[in-house]
Amino acid sequence: MEFSQLRIFQAVAEEGSITRAAERLHRVPSNLSTRLKQLEEQMGVELFMRERQRLRLSPAGQVLLDYTARLFALHDEALGAVQGGVPAGKFTLGTMYSTAAIHLPSLLARYHRTYPAVNLHVQSAPSGELLEGLLTGRLDAALVDGPLELAGLDGVEFCEERLVLISDLDHPPISRAQEVQGREVFTFRQGCSYRARLEAWYASDRAAMGRVMEIESYQGMLACVAAGSGVALMPASMLASLPGRENVRIHPLKQPFASATTWLMWRKGMTGANLNAWIELQQAHSPQTSELSLQLPLPA
Repeated sequence: MEFSQLRIFQAVAEEGSITRAAERLHRVPSNLSTRLKQLEEQMGVELFMRERQRLRLSPAGQVLLDYTARLFALHDEALGAVQGGVPAGKFTLGTMYSTAAIHLPSLLARYHRTYPAVNLHVQSAPSGELLEGLLTGRLDAALVDGPLELAGLDGVEFCEERLVLISDLDHPPISRAQEVQGREVFTFRQGCSYRARLEAWYASDRAAMGRVMEIESYQGMLACVAAGSGVALMPASMLASLPGRENVRIHPLKQPFASATTWLMWRKGMTGANLNAWIELQQAHSPQTSELSLQLPLPA
């Protein structure tokens, strides 16, 4: 069993597809299929169950995936130790979609320039999936909606987000959930912390959400809302970056729903050279507040 085989196994497990894993690793699918078959033969178990167009981990495969993440983490920790704490090797950072789009580009560029020996991987997903990735060792660190009080995790604040509700231009001002009761809601899939905040906003006013339409992009949500189909919640900084934002009406929320804090989280005791280098750059870099955020009235 080689590290290269485990890299392939991990990629296929995370992507659920040999074709997508091949694209991610810049290899041909037939090579991945051969290496996976060899790994299964060496271990004497089936690592995947084939279901239509998707591969799903078998119980044995799930066990191996957990150990694989731990092996890679130990590998990178050992590499950093023998190199005297110099940032190098693989560093996998998870992030929410909005954070990746708005707050990370300049920070990522600075990290690449400063630490060229680090092979930085960035994975975007809802906060719930990012936390799972942290706890299983698949991610070295993650930018998630916080604060979090989970055993085994440490973290520092990254930035503050203003959250706003958007509707079509003709909708009257919205100050409470009862005023949009029953209307369609556009949001990310379960596991998204902003979706959970929106559900809590409705529940706090004892209002019923309308049909929930899961859309995997803020641009898609904006387009649907602008067409008069319903409402959506998003960070003001994200909205400020989207073309077509002038076609929706913005409704500031009241506390405790008006703001959210993004945190950088990691497993306790796992602050290696790569993560420490990121934290230093992050603390020296203050994410810019969008012009739209500044124009919004402060929530009560």
